[in-house]
Amino acid sequence: MKILIIAPSWVGDMIMAQSLFILLKKNKPNCLIHVMALAWSSPLLSRMPEVDKIIDMPLGHGKLDIKTRYQLGKSLRHEKYDQTILLPNTLKSALIPYWADIPKRTGFTGEIRYGLLNDRRTLDKQILSMTVQRFCALAYDKNDKQISEKIKLENIPTPLLNIEKENINKTLEQFNLNPDKAILGLCPGAEYGPAKQWPAEYYAEVALEYIKNNGQVWIFGSEKDNEIAAIINQQTENQCINLCGQTRLGQAIDLMSLSQWVISNDSGLMHMAAAVGVPIIGIYGSTDPNFTPPLGNQSATITLNLDCSPCFKRTCPLGHNHCLTQLTPDLVKSKIAEFIK
Repeated sequence: MKILIIAPSWVGDMIMAQSLFILLKKNKPNCLIHVMALAWSSPLLSRMPEVDKIIDMPLGHGKLDIKTRYQLGKSLRHEKYDQTILLPNTLKSALIPYWADIPKRTGFTGEIRYGLLNDRRTLDKQILSMTVQRFCALAYDKNDKQISEKIKLENIPTPLLNIEKENINKTLEQFNLNPDKAILGLCPGAEYGPAKQWPAEYYAEVALEYIKNNGQVWIFGSEKDNEIAAIINQQTENQCINLCGQTRLGQAIDLMSLSQWVISNDSGLMHMAAAVGVPIIGIYGSTDPNFTPPLGNQSATITLNLDCSPCFKRTCPLGHNHCLTQLTPDLVKSKIAEFIK
């Protein structure tokens, strides 16, 4: 059986999609899973042993381009897929599988996709309250009366990325890194917006204490995160190692796997840290840890549950960011101590 997955566009969602891939392989051991995704995600998907083939999606996030989608769908007809599963809920994401003549097209109704999907599901947000649950529900027949039980969090497989150990030494040498001292990984960026960013000075306070206890601190992120990384480094007297924008995605995966701990905002890197099996503390401000928590028994979250949160806004609509500024470094340190116990 051949299944085409139309993948999401974000790092965190892509990692949570691995739970679906694992379930598909469990339910249909001989199935082949092909994933259509944006080019940036290939290093991530290549670390998922369940993925048999990666198909490059040439259209960037948000682009319609009907002609290219039609041509791409037509070019996939020779694959003779038995089923496609669409993880985005957009109308345009359903066009390629439709034009690929895939007989079973599975997904949630989303943007009025009535004619494009023939295995259409209704999204019950009460039962499927988490993103990973929504993905995993698509692994089962829609008439399966046990779905609500099967997609409980304790029954969902944990994403686990392969680590390329032979590549670790090369990467350490390239960046002149020494893992002899215990490593605290920091992921202070948030693509979504400042309402998800724990203050830089708070990260710096935790980093300084870790360094004083004979540890070292590596900062992970994209080139956009260099500004907040520079603030953290300034406040720690340049004792942190800033890797933001320096590493390729595969290198970041391998280096992060060496961490003793990772502290992160609610971001794709938070999910990546959980998926390489290191203990992770996810910090939530404007978003909800009950919706997109890091998965695995080495993952923990911290939020203040203020009356005004979660608001899911990119910037604080009240202008104070109390959900993050009142979440002090001491609270995070206490969470780590509690987690260790």
